[in-house]
Amino acid sequence: MPNLKDLKNRISSVKSTRKITKAMQMVAAAKLRRAQDAAEMSRPYTERFNAVMGALAASVAGSPTAPRLLTGTGSDKVHLLIVMTAERGLCGGFNSSIVKKARGDIERLRAEGKDVKILTVGKKGREQLKRDHGDLFVGHVDLSDVKKIGYADAQNIAKDVLGRFDADEFDVATIYYSVFQSVISQTPTAQQIIPASYDAPEEGEDAGAATDYDYEPDEERILADLLPRGVATQIFAALLENAASEQGARMSAMDNATRNAGEMIDKLTIEYNRSRQAVITNELIEIISGAEAL
Repeated sequence: MPNLKDLKNRISSVKSTRKITKAMQMVAAAKLRRAQDAAEMSRPYTERFNAVMGALAASVAGSPTAPRLLTGTGSDKVHLLIVMTAERGLCGGFNSSIVKKARGDIERLRAEGKDVKILTVGKKGREQLKRDHGDLFVGHVDLSDVKKIGYADAQNIAKDVLGRFDADEFDVATIYYSVFQSVISQTPTAQQIIPASYDAPEEGEDAGAATDYDYEPDEERILADLLPRGVATQIFAALLENAASEQGARMSAMDNATRNAGEMIDKLTIEYNRSRQAVITNELIEIISGAEAL
């Protein structure tokens, strides 16, 4: 049984930990507001961009002059998985859920006889995948010095990916990230970005995107210019969703840690009081016994 000094030290230590987790929770809450606003503001643009691209892609479907980013290489032998996680931990299962989804697809693709390459964005995903799939790594993007995610960061990643595609290093590229739903809900998602996959707007779904336009220059040349931007746009949207999901997961995890620390302090305080009462009782018994002996 620990003595009173040990219990007092433990209570003091847990109280200090609770202060830290509470502070981290408040910081995550402040960052979450900005990250959530950025992610939500990007969604209408991304959805509209994809709708327009879907209409353009449908107009050139089957054309021999369609851009390579849209038609692909004609093979799906080599897959590039872009696993996007956080640079820091202490955010619950945020990083692990993304890595788990990527790991499942890695095993499935290799079982089908496909070649897999991994490009990691964020230190935590790289650390988790290194043990089993370190030999598949082809690159890493470090965003630890980036204070605020910007479109330029997405462009740099897209430039790297497009360069590898032009060099015939892979046939299919897929990004892995987490879509922000709420503070307690983030959904791990896999999205193919090369070859570009856009759903053509259905009749009545988006009248603006489904309208028949005459394009100048022609659709193929417009797509050749917009498709690389589309890759950067999808990566940027994924980075923003990840940023909001990370802060939401961290806020939830630190809230749980703060409440758990409070419960532990209560239990330790009860144990301390009981031990203190036992010590006082023993001292009284010794005093009374000594007085009776005299």
